[in-house]
Amino acid sequence: MARQREELQLLLEEILGSRNVYFQPPESVKLKYPCILYERSDIHTNAADNQPYVKLNRYTVTAIEEDPDSDLAERLLGLKYCGFDRHFTSDQLNHDVFTLYF
Repeated sequence: MARQREELQLLLEEILGSRNVYFQPPESVKLKYPCILYERSDIHTNAADNQPYVKLNRYTVTAIEEDPDSDLAERLLGLKYCGFDRHFTSDQLNHDVFTLYF
């Protein structure tokens, strides 16, 4: 499962265009903007004959930027199994939150 998360890390870095992608960062980490934060929020399992045959990790992905007109949200929505959840502002930063199955 760690390998799969590493693949997601690289994919998000490619979409963002920088290494400012953080997996479950502790509060002591100073974030550099724009950035993407993500954390695993669930594991979705499909079963047949009482056996799991598909397991997908569900991640909460948050894009944080100063620019309210950035196209980062559109680039993230280009990912398969990615859906927009909500938008909010905090400390003059724009936060777009997504649910991603990967």
